[in-house]
Amino acid sequence: MTAGTPPAERRARAALTRVIEPGDERGGGWLARFGASRLLELLTGEASEAAACLTGVGPPGLDACRARAAAADPERDLAAAAAVGARFLCPGDAEWPSQLGDLGAAAPIGLWVRGAADLRLWALRSVAVVGARACTPYGAHMAASLAGGLAGSGWVVISGGAFGVDAAAHRGALAAGGATAAVLACGVDTAYPRGHAELIARIAEQGLVVGELPPASHPTRSRFVLRNRVIAALSRGTVVVEAAYRSGSLSTARWALRLGRLTMGVPGPVTSGLSAGVHELLRTEGVLVTDAEEVIELVGGIGELAPVKSGPVLPRDLLGPECARVLEALPAGGTDRLAEVARDAGTTVDAALARLVELHSLGFVERHSDTWRPAAPRRGGGGPARGGA
Repeated sequence: MTAGTPPAERRARAALTRVIEPGDERGGGWLARFGASRLLELLTGEASEAAACLTGVGPPGLDACRARAAAADPERDLAAAAAVGARFLCPGDAEWPSQLGDLGAAAPIGLWVRGAADLRLWALRSVAVVGARACTPYGAHMAASLAGGLAGSGWVVISGGAFGVDAAAHRGALAAGGATAAVLACGVDTAYPRGHAELIARIAEQGLVVGELPPASHPTRSRFVLRNRVIAALSRGTVVVEAAYRSGSLSTARWALRLGRLTMGVPGPVTSGLSAGVHELLRTEGVLVTDAEEVIELVGGIGELAPVKSGPVLPRDLLGPECARVLEALPAGGTDRLAEVARDAGTTVDAALARLVELHSLGFVERHSDTWRPAAPRRGGGGPARGGA
């Protein structure tokens, strides 16, 4: 599954995940210029050579990189990953998602992955569902409903494993018996938040747990934000469910827009601050969605269309135009003056009588001797008292 990358290159990239922070474009530029093995040699070799070759950083920054490189032990990290059933993927591996290249110099050096599924194949048909950590019951319901519908239709749900919307999305996909992947801002052997240890273990068993950082790494504020670019790049589109103006989940949407991915939002009450960020996204560049079918219509293939939504069809809606006019012309208290009914309906007396007989058979009118009157509607509205169209 990880064939395709030379062992020395793989070990070097594994080491560099301890040296270069996720999303560091300067480090990404070094990697593109020198390759992983040569870059690691520079960082662990003579200081003067490193300073001459690795430009764009001052002496303190370069010294910090060299100190981390000296302490890196890729064999230990690879063994620790294997102990929890994880593997390390590199660009060039058959399982590497090629769309991560859209991130350019900010692309991951490699990915640590727990779970049996093929990440590349899963990413080809995936949707990110993200949102507020402190979400409302409405937000949790919508995230779980969307994720369950997507997973039930064969789509992979990607999120960040956090409290709130992320957790609801993962649980919705798992409850549907579908596929979900959690992209973490820490090592894939580290349960964060701690309250999600059981959830993350279940995702690793039924889905995939993915991270850029080596085993035992802990998250930081900046790592959470930078993790979002991987979520956006892996998926075909991003759905934001509840987000305030200052929400980390909106950074995922911004990355999705930057990468040319579809960006969607679920509306909420206009009085809710937790939906204000989503509404601003929808006002600018996002697309409004309310269920999984609408998401699939946007990210799926030709012919994967959401059903047309409409209100309920009432029996009265099925009447022909002349029948409907005659019924509307009939006084609520009834009448035996067919000429007046025909005049108000814009038809002849014979046609009005024929339509009244038809309406009687359908239960819309009652007849008492020569008097015709509308039938009392059923409780619940809209239908005839008896019979039915």
